[in-house]
Amino acid sequence: MFNPHFQQFLRFAAVGLSGTAVQYLTVQMAVYFTWSWFDRAPSVVGSAVGYVLGSIVNYILNYFLTFSSGKSHLEAASKYFTVLAIGWCLNLGLMTLFVEHLLWWHWYAQLLTTAIGLCWNFGGSKLWAFRE
Repeated sequence: MFNPHFQQFLRFAAVGLSGTAVQYLTVQMAVYFTWSWFDRAPSVVGSAVGYVLGSIVNYILNYFLTFSSGKSHLEAASKYFTVLAIGWCLNLGLMTLFVEHLLWWHWYAQLLTTAIGLCWNFGGSKLWAFRE
């Protein structure tokens, strides 16, 4: 019915929801526990920390479910986390730009940043990290 690459992208996005949930929960906790809804820095830090936590969950699920990788974990994980390290820098840079400089509400910034990161992470994972 769908192109196999598109089906794989849908699986990647579905798996990514678990990591995104971890990241968004971390953002919310960072904002909540600062006791100030007007301080923007906690949302940027919470997003960065949540990205790392979510990436661990996503690696395991993507290795088995999305890409059915036959690579060793040493090879796959080192490549995957290299892709995600660049994605983390992209996430941190965009959140800083949107929240600290453009003064966007942190949830608008996080949604757009997540969409951009999804494209980067899928491309890097498919074309390099899990490529057979």
